[in-house]
Amino acid sequence: MRTWFIALLSFCATGLAGARESGVRLPDIGSSAAAILSPQEQRAYGASMLHELRSYDLILDDPLLVDYINALGYRLVAHSDKPEQSYTFFVVRDTAINAFAAPGGYIGINSGLITTAIDEGEVAAVLAHEVAHISQNHLLRAFEDSQKASLPIALAMLGAMIAAQGASGDGAEAAMVAGTSLIQQRQINFTRKDEIEADRVGIQTLARADFDPQYMASFFARMERALRPGAGDRGIPDLLRTHPVNTDRISDAKARADALAEEQKAARTRSSKLPQVTTNYTLRPAQADDLSLPTQLDTVLVKAEAPSLYFALMRERARVLSAAQPGALIAYYTDNRREPGSVAAAAAAYGHALALWRTGQGERARELLAALTEGAPSVLPYQLALAQAEAQAGKRTDALSRYERLVANSPSNRAISIAYAQTLIEDGKAVSGRRAQDLLRPLMAEEIDDPEIYRVFARASELGGDKIRAAEAYADVALLSGRLEDAMNQLRALTDRRDLDYYQRARIEARIAEVTPYVLELRRRGVKPQDQGRLTPSFSCQDSDSCASMSSRRNNPALQ
Repeated sequence: MRTWFIALLSFCATGLAGARESGVRLPDIGSSAAAILSPQEQRAYGASMLHELRSYDLILDDPLLVDYINALGYRLVAHSDKPEQSYTFFVVRDTAINAFAAPGGYIGINSGLITTAIDEGEVAAVLAHEVAHISQNHLLRAFEDSQKASLPIALAMLGAMIAAQGASGDGAEAAMVAGTSLIQQRQINFTRKDEIEADRVGIQTLARADFDPQYMASFFARMERALRPGAGDRGIPDLLRTHPVNTDRISDAKARADALAEEQKAARTRSSKLPQVTTNYTLRPAQADDLSLPTQLDTVLVKAEAPSLYFALMRERARVLSAAQPGALIAYYTDNRREPGSVAAAAAAYGHALALWRTGQGERARELLAALTEGAPSVLPYQLALAQAEAQAGKRTDALSRYERLVANSPSNRAISIAYAQTLIEDGKAVSGRRAQDLLRPLMAEEIDDPEIYRVFARASELGGDKIRAAEAYADVALLSGRLEDAMNQLRALTDRRDLDYYQRARIEARIAEVTPYVLELRRRGVKPQDQGRLTPSFSCQDSDSCASMSSRRNNPALQ
């Protein structure tokens, strides 16, 4: 009895200590989940997680992909229940089929899910589901629920053990097992409830954003088929481990989508002011023309129309840029020919060219991309990839001329500016460095959480002779990669320079004051400098302005 009693007290103490460690009190009756963490604290935790993933090289910081996934995500956010909520969408360099939501509106989607999707609507369905988790406060509610549940259940376990003291010795053990099972079942039930609610809200968001609401049910059906008997030794997609799916849930999603479609159709009929739009969700089996590598999933029903060209290009871009061995994809693209003139054929040629470019075969990539560009000169991914291939193939003059035309047409495009700046600084000339600085300065006035922009700007500043701005940018690279102590040291080294003017010194000292509390917290927790960026700093932000600055990297006057 004593052993189990000590174990139970340890369990209770652990729960309470966890609440203290998180700076969280057990909520009183009537408290809301949103009161557990402030919005600033949520953003800080989400940003910390993103920096941690980036430190392991798990984030695919490709400007074209990032802009695409954020445009798709914010199309859904605009039609969500909380369009004012701040979100950050990012792509994880992982071939597993999964997506997840984190505090502060951070939503990650694995490259494996993008490459598995047959249509943009399937990716939108998953993003809408994750947006619903955020808008419905599921993360905070789960934490609140765990805080409410652990202590009452533990006390009930204690009572059962005391009552069983006069009985057999197995009574206490049974009480402990039963209590633990109650906690686990409560967490499972809470997760299922959240998943169902996220499905319902996500389906509504899909419809409002002008996507077929059936996408959610059809994609979940594809996932569920991987679990059926006879599926072989294929493994379970990670999406199913974190988002349990069964036939009831799929049927419920389909029924909700059907009901929503009927409601929308009836509403249009009743209102003579609205144009009559026919809703027709015709499904067909996936065809061989749907470009995708052999996956763990069986053929299932998908949307009738072919995938859009831009989505198909981004799907192949995600496949190639996330591949650990891009050379292996060259054989895949060579062996899998597509119907000439189809979207799949164009996407396959684009992916093939990217794989060649990644393996240093710039001339072969240039030939493929030149043919694609000739047939569709307005497609930006073709033009941008062609400029990069031309530079790699030694045709630098052609590449720079192409970049100049692209910049003239889209002066604020992030992907173009970064690629052009990277090509400019390769020649190591001061004039090229200054031109690269001019290209990147407008980007620095935006909210950015991409260390690659700062890294390229730092190198451009070095070439251009602006050593102070270069050092500040390198400190930002360290900061966005989770290496806070390194960032602090770089900033302090700058204060030793005698050529700093008043404004530069004031700016750098302000940055040091901003970073210092976080560095001190890491030191207090015993995190060594070499381990930073490998361990997420899970401390609470007390200064909301500082949290917001650290998490979102707002306007940086140092780089303007």
